[in-house]
Amino acid sequence: MAVPLENRPLILRLIAKPEFGPLFLLVLELIVFWSINHDFLSALNISNTLAFTVELGLIALAMTLLMTSGEFDLSVGSIFGFAPVVMWTLFNQGVVSLEFAFIIALVMAALVGWVNGWFVTRLKIPSFLVTLGMLLVVRGTALFVTDGFPQRTWSASDQPLARVLVGEFFIGPFRVYMSIFWFVGVAVVLGYVLTQTKFGNWIQASGGNAGAARARGVNVNRTKVILFMLSATLAAFAGVISSIRTSAANPNSGTGYELEVIAMVVIGGTALTGGRGTIIGTVLGVFILRVMRNGIVLIGVPGLAYNIFIGAIILGMMALHYGLERRHQAGT
Repeated sequence: MAVPLENRPLILRLIAKPEFGPLFLLVLELIVFWSINHDFLSALNISNTLAFTVELGLIALAMTLLMTSGEFDLSVGSIFGFAPVVMWTLFNQGVVSLEFAFIIALVMAALVGWVNGWFVTRLKIPSFLVTLGMLLVVRGTALFVTDGFPQRTWSASDQPLARVLVGEFFIGPFRVYMSIFWFVGVAVVLGYVLTQTKFGNWIQASGGNAGAARARGVNVNRTKVILFMLSATLAAFAGVISSIRTSAANPNSGTGYELEVIAMVVIGGTALTGGRGTIIGTVLGVFILRVMRNGIVLIGVPGLAYNIFIGAIILGMMALHYGLERRHQAGT
């Protein structure tokens, strides 16, 4: 006879959660890398790791909601490179202020997301194909506008917007960028939306069983369009932050990010088939891959081996999630 989850011992309930596997793996990574190289947990290395984590993390948070609804967005990497190109081109040519150029870039990204959502929900084309096509369109546009050359951003540090988005300060030996607070804020808001609001229920219902969701009055199409717009907007926001931090708005920025972001979300425990997502798990997935990228370099493993580790982690975590899911369904 199956034992209800709430009647099982606390340790078994914790293990059954999709976030348990990612948390265990992250702790294991920290221990292994620190034991090999004690500089891994130095203030400088932690500060640098957090700086890089934010940008992909913002995209992954929005992707979590989108994948929970049963869709993908492969255009986020191209939007990551396109939005800062738009912003800095408008600003450098004196068309508008940097703040207004920033708003225009986000609005254009949201429009790209709306087009993605329209093709998926109205024309019933799989999101994989739609966003793959949009990836090429957006990347090609960025390259065409700039002739393939990065845009000038070295005056960014004097702008109020730059200080708000990427300003830095020190807490003891730790250098902290303002962008980490944006990441934490977005994670808290989206986590609340997904688990505590009616819209979050609509997201999960749309991915779990769209037909049943429609029968219960959920506007599945509108829900998915909103999520595509959110995904594109946060990708643009992350791209702008990166361009200010690195003083470079390169039209090729973000190449390959879409697959790494999806890996972060999947490792965190969000179901590939939709219907189940976890923001906490995604945050853990983000740190797992960023810590892995940083750690293998510090211990002397060639950076080109990074993809090997990513693939192994994805396979391992998918096997773990599948095993836990089967045990949960069996009630053991």
